[in-house]
Parts: sequence; C-alpha cells; structure tokens
Amino acid sequence: MERDLASTAQQSLYQLAPEQIAGPFFRNPKLLRRNISEGAEGVPLILRLTIVDAMTGEPVNGALVDIWHCNARGAYSGWSRLNPDAEVDVAAIGSIPRTDDDTYLRGSQFCDHMGRARFTTVYPGFYAGRALHIHVAVRIVAGNEYLEERNVAWVGQLYFPEVVSRSVLNAQAYRGRASLPLNNAEDVLYASQNGEASTLTVWPIGRESHEDGFFGHLTIGIDTFAVSSQIKPEDFDKYTV
Repeated sequence: MERDLASTAQQSLYQLAPEQIAGPFFRNPKLLRRNISEGAEGVPLILRLTIVDAMTGEPVNGALVDIWHCNARGAYSGWSRLNPDAEVDVAAIGSIPRTDDDTYLRGSQFCDHMGRARFTTVYPGFYAGRALHIHVAVRIVAGNEYLEERNVAWVGQLYFPEVVSRSVLNAQAYRGRASLPLNNAEDVLYASQNGEASTLTVWPIGRESHEDGFFGHLTIGIDTFAVSSQIKPEDFDKYTV
C-alpha cells in the first residue's frame, strides 16, 4: 500500500499549506511516540505526513511534528470530562480549563530523511460544531533535540473525505451521539481557511471490512523560516503536563 511519496511531494512544490487555529484543546505532554492511541476505541488509522519545503520541494528532515485529536466520542485528552455534544464557543489556547491529565491521541514524531512522520492512531470522531479533523503543528528544531525549538513553522488542521467519514461514523464506537457531525462544507474553519487543501488522501487497509482501518496521507508544504501566528515556541512549555 506504499505510495510514491517523493512524487507527491514534488506535486506540492510552491504550495504553502494553509494555517488554521490551534484550538482550545492544545497541550504539550512531551510524548515522542509513533503510537498515540493508548488503547482508545475506534477504527484504526495509520497517518503519514510528508513535510516539504514549499520553496524548493525538498523534504524537511528532522522537523518535529505534533498531532492531537479527539477520540471516537468527540473527547480530547485533558478535557475528557467536557460534554462533546455541547458546542464550544471559544477557540483560543488556554481558554478552557483542563479537567484531567489524560494523554491519549497526542504525540510527536521527528521527520525522517524523506520528510515523513508516521502515527498509529484511531480515526477521530467529532464534537458539536465541527467537522472531523486532526490538529498538527510543525516545529523546526536545532540538532534534533526535543527541547531546542528554533521556530514553530506551521500549525494546521487535517480533514477527511466525506464518503470515508460517513462509513466510519457508522461503526459501533462512534454511534449513539446526541449531536450530529458537520460535513466539511458546513465547518466554518474548513470553508474560510481553504480546508480542501488540507484534506487527507485516505484508503482502506483491508479489502474485507472498512473497520480494519485506513491509511491517511498528506504532503504539507511549509516555509521553514516562517513563524506561526497560532502557536509560539513558549506555548509548548506553558501548556504542558
């Protein structure tokens, strides 16, 4: 099921990925790990992100990629006791007090020499007022040292093809919600911040059942010298465990 990621990266030449807000559920548990699921229920998702320099098309070796997303029921670790069927009306970092110290569905990986970072997780569910999505931050670091950030170059959100999400939301772990998910076009952030350019390519792992899980991939073009307006380097220390 491997695809030609180098070819995909070249197709993204000169295309800067659109930035999106970090949202209220950002935190930094400093977990350098590939498998972020912590046993969370849901349809398996293998996520592969390829980070390239949008100016040259070259892979960004050694960038640190952070991802975080909600579980199948719409809850984020650190805020597990909030009701995901009640719409949140704030989006700023730190605007909602944490309710717990859980760390599921959060983690970081360094990009390899091809600019690739891979995560084992579950397909996210949804919370009221949003389409299904995954948050991402890309940090450029000095000497591959976890705590020596040079700059946070890009912060964004990843979306899913509607046809795949409809299939996933029919799985047992995602059913029985009091609210309904928004489709991508109904999501204000997707519509206003070019979410189509941040939509993953997704294909099934197995042939027999979609509940076997999915692969998801996106090539993200960044400016390695950019300074994100969404998350500052000090935020990774401020919003930690």
